[in-house]
Amino acid sequence: MQRGLLYSSVSLVEARERRLEMNWLENIELCGAIVTLEPLNMSHVEPLKAAVMDGEFWKLRFANVPSPDQMENYVIDAIEGAKKGNTAFAVRLNETKNIVGTTRFYNVDELNKRPMLGYTWYAKSMCRTGVNSESKFLLLQYVFEIKEAIAVEFRTHSFNEVSKDAIERLGAKQDGILRSHQIMADGSIRDTVVYSILQEEWPIVKSNLLSKLS
Repeated sequence: MQRGLLYSSVSLVEARERRLEMNWLENIELCGAIVTLEPLNMSHVEPLKAAVMDGEFWKLRFANVPSPDQMENYVIDAIEGAKKGNTAFAVRLNETKNIVGTTRFYNVDELNKRPMLGYTWYAKSMCRTGVNSESKFLLLQYVFEIKEAIAVEFRTHSFNEVSKDAIERLGAKQDGILRSHQIMADGSIRDTVVYSILQEEWPIVKSNLLSKLS
């Protein structure tokens, strides 16, 4: 009996250790009708360079978008982040098979099941096409329904009206503003607006997104 109990204890310890080696959020492909979200890898660097040229959003002072010259390091940093439990995706348009942007879960708080969702940008031609709505739907459905997150957090520059509008249209609620939160590349000081969607709010957000996509 003692030998059996010892064996069971060792098995539980091994199982627990294996679980700790795994990240809560997985590097998986998420497929929709409009887009497919692919785990970001080095093969996406050149397509992302082409995508970011459409709109040149890196020139906006309040946007966190890489220039073509920064793209390789941007992707490398995202891949390194994935090893620490974050998950980055390239967004592929199903109709053309072109990579049209990127998004990611970052600063993932596995203990409290609360990731941040951001680093999202698309080629300008993808604005108001359903690409962002379906991308967010796929990500939120995965993290709320499969991973049972208790909340998803969004952050953006207080000056970024386009980003704030997009987050609010999702149904996220503003939690507050982090004043003088970050020093930007140009030396300016950023106030950061914080939003979130809670697990109990997901059914309403989901219904809203599905209505838009229909």
